[in-house]
Amino acid sequence: MPSPVAPNDTIAAVATAVAPGEGSVAIVRLSGPEAEAIAMVLFVAPGSQGWESHRVLYGHVCDPASGERVDEALLLLMRAPRSFTRETVVEFHCHGGLICVQRVLELVLAAGARRALPGEFSQRAFLNGRLDLTRAEAVSELVTARSRRAAQLAMAGLDGGLQQRIAALRERLLDQLAELEARVDFEDDLPPLDGAAVAAALEAVLAELQQLLRDGERGQLLRDGLRVAIVGRPNVGKSSLLNRLSRRERAIVTDLPGTTRDLVESELVLQGVPLTLLDTAGIRSTDDRVEQLGIERSRAALRSADAVLLLFDLAAGWGADDQQLREAVPDGVPLLVVGNKADQLASGVAPAPEADVCISALNGSGHEQLETALLRCCGHGDVQGLQVALNRRQQDLAAAAAASLQASLGAAREQLPWDFWTIDLRAAVRSLGEITGEEVSEAVLDRVFSRFCIGK
Repeated sequence: MPSPVAPNDTIAAVATAVAPGEGSVAIVRLSGPEAEAIAMVLFVAPGSQGWESHRVLYGHVCDPASGERVDEALLLLMRAPRSFTRETVVEFHCHGGLICVQRVLELVLAAGARRALPGEFSQRAFLNGRLDLTRAEAVSELVTARSRRAAQLAMAGLDGGLQQRIAALRERLLDQLAELEARVDFEDDLPPLDGAAVAAALEAVLAELQQLLRDGERGQLLRDGLRVAIVGRPNVGKSSLLNRLSRRERAIVTDLPGTTRDLVESELVLQGVPLTLLDTAGIRSTDDRVEQLGIERSRAALRSADAVLLLFDLAAGWGADDQQLREAVPDGVPLLVVGNKADQLASGVAPAPEADVCISALNGSGHEQLETALLRCCGHGDVQGLQVALNRRQQDLAAAAAASLQASLGAAREQLPWDFWTIDLRAAVRSLGEITGEEVSEAVLDRVFSRFCIGK
């Protein structure tokens, strides 16, 4: 994202999602020194309503050139510094849909505002000290959350939980760095430094960073979700299972093999984790050209999925074709083998030992066990206990800090002079500072906020 031409100008954008003919309310947001002046040019409030900060005005947005009433609206004025950006902010609460809100935005821009860049409101909030970088990123994560747990995790970041954890770790490293650097410069004038105690303090911070990295991987699942390919021979119940998990009819179900000819996708949330299920065509030898195309897409989905659910018919038993499918799953891809049609097993007949879970997609038996086993096989069986979780950018920096700490501990083990300890310790402090924004370049900020939606 290019840096704004003038960081003190007034910016504007539509701050709500709009679609043709849909939505009852849409918000046009302004921030900057001219926001109130622009609003007074465009907004006509009848009666004796006063323009007071943090009070709502009723009136009309009018075209100053023609006097035409463009929309009946509410106006909210938030004078600096009591606003999200700590600048004067004005919001026009207009009727939803495309036409009204776009006309209001056009009038705002014609009156002197500049169209906001992606994430520019949040970037100004950060630059003006309203948010640290972890809170700013949490805003974006809250907007894009795909599940309730992901939204809760974003709120924990917005409340400052992550910033406090990282800042506390950084302060502990700064304390040790100060002691080490003092000995480098004034060792003859200070009491001896206990190197073992310093190393123990660094190891404690390293352990906490490694735990944050593990939690971050689990938290990433809540943000990104998983693509799970359901594969199997024809007529083993893949489409029935998709419909059962989705709780709606997404795939056609018949007794005829080869019914599914193309990939069918369904998005759902299992135990707080967003999943995209891919119902694939049954893989078998066939002369049907259309079915062959579907089978090729099934094989491609199997190779690219985050996890594979291999379904087979318990009543028919585990066969050579099922084994070939199992062997086709790429190394390292989590695999769950599920036996279906448990309702058709004769009484007293044990299910095939190859099955990790046995279910009936028809009557729903084994459904809860399947959900738990699927998440567990992906290594993410427990995401409920997460309090805070690093995003990808933050994980990279935390990993860099951990690597620097390990290098510093290496210098300690080799009993090198204090200044060798400080080189990597200083790098670890810098990496943690980049997480919260205490040490960050303009290029990094541009990259972070360019991922935000316009209006945030």
